Amino acid sequence: MRILAIFVLSQLLFVNFVFAKFNPNYIISDQELTDYSSMSLSQVQKFLEDKGSSLAYYATIDTDGLGRTASEIIWRVAQSYKISPKVLLVTLQKEQSLVTTALPTQKQLDWATGYGVCDSCSLSDPTIQKYKGFATQIDYAAGWKRWFLENALTLSWVKLPGVTYLIDTYQVTPNNLATAAFYTYTPHYNGNYNFWKLWQDWFGKFFPDGTVLKEADGTSIWLLQRGLKRQFSSYSAFISRYSPDKLITVSKSELENYETGTPIKFPDYSLLRSPAGTVYLLVGDTRRGFSSNEVFRTIGFNPDEVMDATWEDLNLYVENDPITMQSVYPTGALLQDKVSGGVYFVENGIKKPLWAKQFLTLYFANKKITVVSPDELKKYPTGEPVRFKDGELVVGQTSPTVYFISNGERRPIPSEQVFNGLGFKWTNIIKTTDKILSLHPIGSIIYLGGAVETTVNN
Repeated sequence: MRILAIFVLSQLLFVNFVFAKFNPNYIISDQELTDYSSMSLSQVQKFLEDKGSSLAYYATIDTDGLGRTASEIIWRVAQSYKISPKVLLVTLQKEQSLVTTALPTQKQLDWATGYGVCDSCSLSDPTIQKYKGFATQIDYAAGWKRWFLENALTLSWVKLPGVTYLIDTYQVTPNNLATAAFYTYTPHYNGNYNFWKLWQDWFGKFFPDGTVLKEADGTSIWLLQRGLKRQFSSYSAFISRYSPDKLITVSKSELENYETGTPIKFPDYSLLRSPAGTVYLLVGDTRRGFSSNEVFRTIGFNPDEVMDATWEDLNLYVENDPITMQSVYPTGALLQDKVSGGVYFVENGIKKPLWAKQFLTLYFANKKITVVSPDELKKYPTGEPVRFKDGELVVGQTSPTVYFISNGERRPIPSEQVFNGLGFKWTNIIKTTDKILSLHPIGSIIYLGGAVETTVNN
């Protein structure tokens, strides 16, 4: 068992939340609705205990006549109808607040999921008594959703994907079957907003800056930066910055938790020619223009690699100092002291020491090492040592705490549940020295859930 230590530090109390925005047309994905294996029986039980729910200690007769605990009923029904137990838990809270209630009334238990109860119905109506009872309510709620998924497209009276409906005072066009099912089950805007808000709070995933995400049902790849998602316009643009094993697959609804930022259109170290004729070198989110054609030729760039670009393309990058004859190694070089054996990454005339060989394979696998004299190295001022890039998972020598590097900081991952819940891979963890780890300031703890907006927006 891998253990991720929890750090209780005052500076970790300030958590950077992403504020998700409600999209009434897309509540959760079809996959999330039907992910019946998303929680084990023991996880359902622990969830209820952690929420202080009376359901953690409640037992009753199930629909098959056997006595079961609430968690057993929820989990059994989820497996039977292949509906996510998370959906059932959120429904119990949305309808009757049962997940967080310590002393529920019999009415709350009898009508746990609100199934069969319409706006104008009386709970004493004899036609709905067959739906009464905790276990019955859960069974009908899950069974109805499974029935809807398998039959909705053949029916005319239910809400359907791609059709616009007036829900209360809002126009809603469900994007998928799951969303259509929710509006058919609860034909009210605020009711579905409440479901989404609870879902985001309890089960939403909010990834730190530096994470690269791939949409489950598509091919798009995104980088999270400054709380925004930035799409890679091509696979070559992605592969020039990140390894494919860093990708985390997420649903469309999880991607929609983030506002869209500017795209990443070109690979690192691309050469772009502006409409005015200046050639620029792209490095990360910056561009540097060559001061002359002579400089371009002298440094040794290939003119066949230059691509024409518009100002719209170029203005996506921050302009830095131009590359001149005095610029040394604008694309970087590895120099090794032939006496001490120390290796430095020299870029733009600054040498940065490499404190570990692992950096060579991580970030400089395609660069050759040039052995030089100590006097040659003295020509370049020494900068800060090479650090881990954003998106890396690292662990030090003396502590089992695993960190995620985000915006240059090391953010602790407090538990194995959070690590696995965010889709991180154990094989991606890099073991390093405490000295190198200390180059990265400590950041806030990473959690699974995040904050959501407190007002309903159309």
